[in-house]
Amino acid sequence: MIDWHVVPDAAELAEEASRRIARAAQQAIRRHGMFKLVLAGGSTPLQVYRLLSTTAQDWGRWELFYGDERCLPEHDPDLNQSLVQSTGLAGKAGMHHPINVQLGAQRAAFQYGRLLEAVMPFDMVLLGMGEDGHTASCVVETGWPDDNVIAVHDAPKPPGERVSLSPAALRKCRQLLVLVSGAGKRDAVAAWRAGRPLPITLVTRDLRGDVLLDSAASGEPA
Repeated sequence: MIDWHVVPDAAELAEEASRRIARAAQQAIRRHGMFKLVLAGGSTPLQVYRLLSTTAQDWGRWELFYGDERCLPEHDPDLNQSLVQSTGLAGKAGMHHPINVQLGAQRAAFQYGRLLEAVMPFDMVLLGMGEDGHTASCVVETGWPDDNVIAVHDAPKPPGERVSLSPAALRKCRQLLVLVSGAGKRDAVAAWRAGRPLPITLVTRDLRGDVLLDSAASGEPA
């Protein structure tokens, strides 16, 4: 079951998400000594990462993974790993696992899949959603293999070559948190809530999780 939570604006969304992630970290560390978090790309989560990096956490027990990555040159500022590093979060965590896209999509997907075999389930998966209802680089509603990590060759926005955790892998989590902000997402949110076949629907179907929306994305007052 998905629980929907509307907050007034993107700033409050970032504050609430930061609190929820910190609470999940504390619970996971008490339970088994580590917090395994899958990071989302996109603009909305970046403010969350900036806020988190300023807080007092048991950072040595945090382990960061990526939901997807663009196949771009090393140190390209549009890499998700570059953006996360710019927030200060990557440098805080005890372990940081970027996807080595310089190997090419196929080899990088295989390598990252081998890594994930030993660590799943994740303690928390953090997702965003695009205006077309995609999440991570899951851009179609059906036909995804059961492999944990997939090479994507035809993403609708450049670069077309990407590496993404599959819906099957993203679903292997103890907690799911989806962040959606901006009026441009409103139609996709309505379609998702109506159960239409979108990539985000495929990933979240029959899971327990929370969605944080700002009022612009939800079309409702907070």
